[in-house]
Amino acid sequence: MGSRRIADRAAAHHALAAALREVTAGAVDPPAFTAGDEFQGSYPTVGAAIDAALTIRLAVAPDVDVRFGIGWGDVTVLDPATGIQDGPGWWAAREAIEWTASAQRQSGLAAVRTAFRGPGRGDADAINAALLCRDYLLGSLDDRSLRIVKALLAGQTKKDIAAAEGISASAVSQRAGRAGLDVIVQASRYLSRLR
Repeated sequence: MGSRRIADRAAAHHALAAALREVTAGAVDPPAFTAGDEFQGSYPTVGAAIDAALTIRLAVAPDVDVRFGIGWGDVTVLDPATGIQDGPGWWAAREAIEWTASAQRQSGLAAVRTAFRGPGRGDADAINAALLCRDYLLGSLDDRSLRIVKALLAGQTKKDIAAAEGISASAVSQRAGRAGLDVIVQASRYLSRLR
């Protein structure tokens, strides 16, 4: 988001490229740039796609902000040389990212970064409700809380995080509870299990 206003666009591109490489394992079609700063990829489950989106977002935060449209459905590669795709899954993802961009213009939804479209799925509204809440919590975090939630999602203990941050384990626990970091971690675990 706002990539044209980033002072060091090359550095931002390299950071995002590195983040994309972090989420290639398990991808059906590993995420790759398509045009400019846009990228796309495919995963075997909705949960894997949601997890990859969060991993990318947190890998470049707070310096680069990213929005995601996640779609469910078949995708056909029209041109293997250029990677041009089509199909219900591609169009669902396009609709989701367009909705995300539009929603961000509303003051109450300014923190929205991720949306899901899944024609024919009965759980699409529930998935979007969870994504809205998670995005709101992530959007309210300061830099330290972002580092802590990244570490928690990576499986680090609060004791180890405290040592890295130079604060007490009690301070990490209090922040995790007060800022909703434990909620973000648990919600992310539930979302990653979606089929």
